[in-house]
Amino acid sequence: AAWKAVLSEAVVTRDKVPGAKQQDNCLEGSTLNIRNTHHTHSKVLPSRQLYQHLLPRTSSSVTTASLSTAFQAGHQLVNLSTKTINLSTRQLVNLLTQINMQLIDGKAVAAAIKAEIAEEVRRIVAEGKRPPHLAAILVGHDGGSETYVKNKVLACEACGFTSSLIRYEDDVTEAELLQRIDELNNDDGIDGFIVQLPLPKHINEQNVIERISWKKDVDGFHPVNVGRMAIGLPCFISATPLGIMTLLQRYGIETSGKNCVVLGRSNIVGKPMAQLMMQKNFGDATVTVCHSHSRDLVKKCQEADIIIAAIGSPKFVTADMVKDGAVVIDVGTTRVPDSTRKSGYRLTGDVDFENVAEKCSFITPVPGGVGPMTICSLMKNTLAAGKKEYYK
Repeated sequence: AAWKAVLSEAVVTRDKVPGAKQQDNCLEGSTLNIRNTHHTHSKVLPSRQLYQHLLPRTSSSVTTASLSTAFQAGHQLVNLSTKTINLSTRQLVNLLTQINMQLIDGKAVAAAIKAEIAEEVRRIVAEGKRPPHLAAILVGHDGGSETYVKNKVLACEACGFTSSLIRYEDDVTEAELLQRIDELNNDDGIDGFIVQLPLPKHINEQNVIERISWKKDVDGFHPVNVGRMAIGLPCFISATPLGIMTLLQRYGIETSGKNCVVLGRSNIVGKPMAQLMMQKNFGDATVTVCHSHSRDLVKKCQEADIIIAAIGSPKFVTADMVKDGAVVIDVGTTRVPDSTRKSGYRLTGDVDFENVAEKCSFITPVPGGVGPMTICSLMKNTLAAGKKEYYK
């Protein structure tokens, strides 16, 4: 595929285009050639991308004045110098994905939203009211759960919330856990709380979910909130689907009337995601849900304008499943063993990013895409709980 980085080092050169018009030390309508031992491909670059991504990496004879003149004229340009710029695979992938499609930066969007929440909390406190209070129950020492809860505590600090972490060993009984949930339900000083999943096998997760008051269910898992969401009533919406909808809205991605395929049918992501995408006041899309027993799954994906992958299988979505210009949202976060990493693993999404990205108009990376938005959406729900926005 064009733009595939197949070598550890790729060579980027800037070449003169026959008939192109010279302006100062710049060239209008030039091409950028990416080449390796297997392929040579060309792509015309907007001048600003060329300046931001290439010129800072070389001692160029192009002056700031000539660049400014070219930018103002709206020209596409390239330095007449024949210098070769060596880029690592990662630098090359970053450059090419920004050329061919737009990377959806969940980390940046989440940071902006948390700043907005923090500003609102400051106004609430200035009025003499207390900040929202989020509590979290963590059972055992699962590595993923420890990380998620730590990030949630940090997000609370960034938003100006009060947070409480309640820990139990993995031998806690279901009865003990349910009793603590009852206490939190009746504590007026707690606006919302979560029980971090998964739980040990001897505890029935559904019993725990249903025991949480839907008025404090900021995870949006309680059947009352799920039902209200399904019929379009105000409620706490499951954090990951809400985060995805926020990304689509913030990036101005058109969803109305589009064909959307949701891969996965979990209660936490797949089902609520499909519900939101089909609702008129949210996605207003034509939605197909695919799962492990779906027939013609590849064909359905090939017809999709938007693919939301939440199937839990690393690199499941391959380039042949995605049409040109599609929007791809990757929800997957599987820990794949990697001896080269200090942690011993790397996070891998459900999408084969390196090969799929070049075909997309928008795509989320893993990590840094949907993940930060999940925690950010939890903060939005907690703020709504503190303001009694949905339930008195």
